[in-house]
Amino acid sequence: MEIMENWHDWKKTLGKAVDLGETVGMSEKTITNLSEKVGTYLSNHVDPHNDEEKLLKEMWDTADEEDRKVLAKIVVKMVDK
Repeated sequence: MEIMENWHDWKKTLGKAVDLGETVGMSEKTITNLSEKVGTYLSNHVDPHNDEEKLLKEMWDTADEEDRKVLAKIVVKMVDK
């Protein structure tokens, strides 16, 4: 995935997805839940391509379920600027 190779492009793409979710009326909770599912998928199926993604994966893999919810919420906030 080319988009996964550049951290800033990845954040921009994720930000657009969050904006779209908000535009169609998704709640913050729904967006965070979807973000958590995406995080789990990426952690299980996609190799990180840069230092930022490696750090995010390590944090995700270390976290328990509750921590992952918090991390997903933080990522959504980070890209929803």
